[in-house]
Amino acid sequence: MAIQHAPSTPTRPATQVDRAHAHDVSLDDTFDFLNTDDTENGFPLERLPTLDASLSWFVDRGVIHLEGADRIRSQAAADPESAGRDLARVHAVRAALWEVADALAEHRPPKAGALDTVNRALHARQVIELVPSDDGCVAVDHRHVGDPIDDALARLADPLVTELTSGRPERIKICDNDRCRWVFYDNSRTGRRRWCDMSTCGNRAKAARHRARQAQDATGDQARAD
Repeated sequence: MAIQHAPSTPTRPATQVDRAHAHDVSLDDTFDFLNTDDTENGFPLERLPTLDASLSWFVDRGVIHLEGADRIRSQAAADPESAGRDLARVHAVRAALWEVADALAEHRPPKAGALDTVNRALHARQVIELVPSDDGCVAVDHRHVGDPIDDALARLADPLVTELTSGRPERIKICDNDRCRWVFYDNSRTGRRRWCDMSTCGNRAKAARHRARQAQDATGDQARAD
């Protein structure tokens, strides 16, 4: 049976988004993206196995325009090899971001290449610019530099960068459950939380320790009886 995680506690106030138009995302969204590289009973489980699944996830999270996703789907139908390249790009940036999060949790430098991959993604973010508004004044709009996938990946990387520069990066943790390994934000008072969710991974770890102590006690009793 797969680990069933309870709904996570938001790390930042949730932002309402228009699913037809992309907007900023939260650190929760970034972690949810990283955790799509999932496990089930300790075995790898890919939550974004296809480009279409990835695009649906991006649109649902408001990190890509609906029309942009449809355009990429049309391009992929005409050029299946491009779909493979786009999916590989999604997985590569996700892996690089996960490596950065894991390095933060373990207080070590990220592996070679991870920072380069994240930086390439960040360079493709949207450009904020001023435009004339309908009332004759001025408004803030954005212009996309890369393709929709580039922009989505840049937007998903941004919250992690913001946490590094102006947040509490020491609160970024990796679940201690080897069958889970989800990235999470430790919002506990002490900052010593070890599991992504106490009701699932935390309780399982405690139960495993209890069984181990019982087995050790039983072994000791048997040895003394002999």
